[in-house]
Amino acid sequence: MALKTVLKVNVWCQKCQKKLLQSVCELQGVDKIEVDAEASLLTVTGEADPCEIVERARKACKHAEVVNIGPPPPPQKENKPDQSKPQAHCSDNCPTCRHIGVIQWEQWDEPRFMCSIL
Repeated sequence: MALKTVLKVNVWCQKCQKKLLQSVCELQGVDKIEVDAEASLLTVTGEADPCEIVERARKACKHAEVVNIGPPPPPQKENKPDQSKPQAHCSDNCPTCRHIGVIQWEQWDEPRFMCSIL
C-alpha cells in the first residue's frame, strides 16, 4: 500500500537539497519526491518504509521531524498550468555547508611561450 510521508527538514541551500534527494531517492518503492524549501517540507509518496525515509533524511540533513504519515491523496483530474517555483537561494551562510570554503577568481589566460630544445 502506498503511503505519503511528510517530514520537516532543514534545507538551507541547493547542495543540502540535492544531498537529501539523493539519499531518499535510493530507497526501493519511492514513487514521488517533493521538496518545498520555503516551508522546509519533504514529501515522499510510495511503498517505501517511512522509518527508513526518516533515517535517511536525518543522515542527510541532520534534522528530520515527522509531520504526517498516511495514504496519498486521490489523483486530481484537472489540468492546471505548471507554475514553477523560484529556486532556493544558495548562500554562503548555510550552516550545513559552512565548513566548505568558496573561492571565486577570475580566469587568467597564461601567456603561451614557445619552448624548444635544441
